[in-house]
Amino acid sequence: MSDTQPPRGIAKGLTNYGDAGFAAYLRRSFIKSMGYTNEALAKPVVGIASTGSGFNNCHRAMPELVEAVKRGVMMAGGLPIEFPTVSLGEVFLSPTSLMFRNLMAMVTEEMITAQPMDAVVLIGGCDKTVPAQLMGAASANVPAVQLVTGPMMTGRHQGERLGACTDCRRFWAQYRAGKVSDHEIVQIESSLATTAGTCAVMGTASTMACLAEALGMMLPGTAAIPSVHADRLRAAERSGALAVSLIERPIRPREILTPQAFENALRVLLAIGGSTNAIVHLTAIAGRVGHRIDFETLNRLSDTTPVLVDLKPTGQGYMEDFFAAGGMSAVLDRLKPLLNLDVLTITGETLGQRLAAEQAANLWSDAKMIRPLSDPIDPQGGLVALRGSLAPDGAILKRSAADARLFESEGRAVVFTDLDDLAQRVDDPDLDIQPNDFMVLQNAGPTSPSGMPEAGYLPIPKKLAQAGVKDMVRISDARMSGTAFGTIVLHVAPEAALGGPLALVRNGDRIRLSIANQRIDLLVDEAELAQRRAQWQAQQPQREATQAVRGYRQLYLKHVLQAPEGCDFDFLQGRPSA
Repeated sequence: MSDTQPPRGIAKGLTNYGDAGFAAYLRRSFIKSMGYTNEALAKPVVGIASTGSGFNNCHRAMPELVEAVKRGVMMAGGLPIEFPTVSLGEVFLSPTSLMFRNLMAMVTEEMITAQPMDAVVLIGGCDKTVPAQLMGAASANVPAVQLVTGPMMTGRHQGERLGACTDCRRFWAQYRAGKVSDHEIVQIESSLATTAGTCAVMGTASTMACLAEALGMMLPGTAAIPSVHADRLRAAERSGALAVSLIERPIRPREILTPQAFENALRVLLAIGGSTNAIVHLTAIAGRVGHRIDFETLNRLSDTTPVLVDLKPTGQGYMEDFFAAGGMSAVLDRLKPLLNLDVLTITGETLGQRLAAEQAANLWSDAKMIRPLSDPIDPQGGLVALRGSLAPDGAILKRSAADARLFESEGRAVVFTDLDDLAQRVDDPDLDIQPNDFMVLQNAGPTSPSGMPEAGYLPIPKKLAQAGVKDMVRISDARMSGTAFGTIVLHVAPEAALGGPLALVRNGDRIRLSIANQRIDLLVDEAELAQRRAQWQAQQPQREATQAVRGYRQLYLKHVLQAPEGCDFDFLQGRPSA
């Protein structure tokens, strides 16, 4: 290496003792305690962000994946060095994993830039881990390859295939309605998640894996490989080798994460019937490189992007079926006329070159599972953005998982002031509620005490569930799991905790939903709303954190943005690439 080239490998980013020679000498002496030879230490370094945790079942296979990545790095002539970061297990975090996504993104970015590595392989899987890693990688702008743990396989219960977590919700609704016994629900509980991996349906984890591939940050054809499949390990090995190649011929995240790439990702999100959470995450990733995803663009693309994938919760299949049907290669091929084909991908190919090569290889796909544009499941995309007097800054509805009979409706508001109020009253036999009412949950947004949990899937009140009601219009500033279904308006902004119109809704108010007009309106005159606004008081903790709120949560409350801005921190927003 010439004197004009920047340092690489373990010589990169030396600790500053005021003597660079001493710093290099000291680093070599300590790293040699791990048994490395001089020959190994002369190689370029590929960092491996390992996110295994006993509190993250989705990442159970992490040790195998790390070893496979190491194998690929060494075969390609690099030195692999594994390092830990924060790991986010979706169901193990309180109050919600979203609150800690930004923490993981910050740790990922800082560890990439602070430690000596020339490229990095990011291994994630569970819902918030992949967006956190992509956010961190976008900010660090070191050559990076995304690898995912992959979806779990389905289980069985009395001859029926089950997969977390759409089936979790279906059976729990039946249990609440008294149609499933205490004994059977325990049996079902043990059959829903039976292997390593992420949820078996097109929930947030699988959606974000598909979008990472659509963005070009992942090896082609690897988003949907099941966690326990041998191809998952081969993908890890190839990801390690690819990372080494990026050292000599760097392709940095900011070269890939362009406005055209995000438009492709939105097209894919709409076509696969993906998670509503993905809008928050894509917006946050785009924000790191100075791009903005606006609702007008989302609706324009949604009007012209059909739903093509027959997969739960939108359809009937599971992720293992999606993989067998051709996975993302088939989806991108079907969407080819609608995509920006000249975008760069992590392999150095454009998307158009990738698809041409796959077409030449005559890759098989199943047209029943992944439909052609001429025969979609639904002619419009899976998501729609709403505005109106109830959500001036916007809201999201997943129409592909909703009841179309409720798309143009007006109802009486039945208000729950927070999650505790919901839990206490939703199953009260005396609750004044009818099937055509609109359930409204307040104070579940980003700066609320609950931290914007996946609570937007409000349970149908037990007395209505027992009467056979399966869906109602439900409105909140919360999120919803990508595995859930129903006519549910989410991410209402501004949130109630900041005094948005949602905070002013009272029992008996009329609300109108119109998917055709992309609106959600509170039908209360402005004079009445002004009076309510003057009387409104925020719940604690407020955005200005008090002395009782400490540590990371105080940082979060002071700096988190609203859902239309990706719920990232205001001080982490990036500038547009040159």
